[in-house]
Amino acid sequence: MDQDWLAQLPIEPVTAFQGVHGGDVNQAYRLETATRTLFLLVQPHQPASFYAGEIAGLKAFAANGIAAPRVLGNGTIAGAGYLLLSYLASGTGDQADLGRLVAKMHQVKSPTGRFGFEQPYAGTSVSFDNAWTETWAELFVDHRLDVLDRALRRKGLWDAADHAQYVAARAKIVAALAAHESRPVLLHGDLWSGNFMFTADGQPALIDPAALYGDREFDLGITTVFGGFDARFYQAYAAALPLAPGAGQRLDFYRLYLLMVHLDKFGRSYARPVAQVLERITER
Repeated sequence: MDQDWLAQLPIEPVTAFQGVHGGDVNQAYRLETATRTLFLLVQPHQPASFYAGEIAGLKAFAANGIAAPRVLGNGTIAGAGYLLLSYLASGTGDQADLGRLVAKMHQVKSPTGRFGFEQPYAGTSVSFDNAWTETWAELFVDHRLDVLDRALRRKGLWDAADHAQYVAARAKIVAALAAHESRPVLLHGDLWSGNFMFTADGQPALIDPAALYGDREFDLGITTVFGGFDARFYQAYAAALPLAPGAGQRLDFYRLYLLMVHLDKFGRSYARPVAQVLERITER
């Protein structure tokens, strides 16, 4: 990153910049101009369209009053895709407010009445088409879990025994989802602790969405994998939007998904956690 590159951004001149934490996918920078602070994400060797899904998710949040960064610009400079966002200064807050914010998001209904999203999910390791489907099982199992199963076998991260265990778990998942009434609502899609924050005024905000319209238990299952969400979050969420019977067992389906994503991306260190969840699902 240099001043010549920054000068090509469609904003007033940048007076200062510094690298900041932006997850494991993007290069991220805090930019200063004479009048404002901005947040910049850069993805080398990718077109501007790499950010189409994140932009669509942030715009869906904005349209429905879900606190998140605002989209300010998107393009390609010197072969690198970029996304310009408003900068949210961080602070501390109450996770009960976060639980209520997520519950509010989960009350936004799909505009098509179906499951999916207007943009695919573009990842650096594995991508998902987010095709519109009539059922949640079709989107989640056929268009997510099965995609991961094929990727893991292709990369040599799963052998025939692993695949057989997945097939057995898959049958249990399909049967359980057939007995559960899923409704397509707005999801963050990657709701781990690194993708929420509290702003300087103590209000919760969501960042880095991988949005889709799906079953709300998907987001909640992901919150449980790596921690960072406390009892106040879950209590406030349940008070605003109670969970359906059997949710505790179904959350394992979404833990499995996230751990499979990490196995695909980071390798065999995630093999045992994936196997443990598969065992729990198949033994029920």
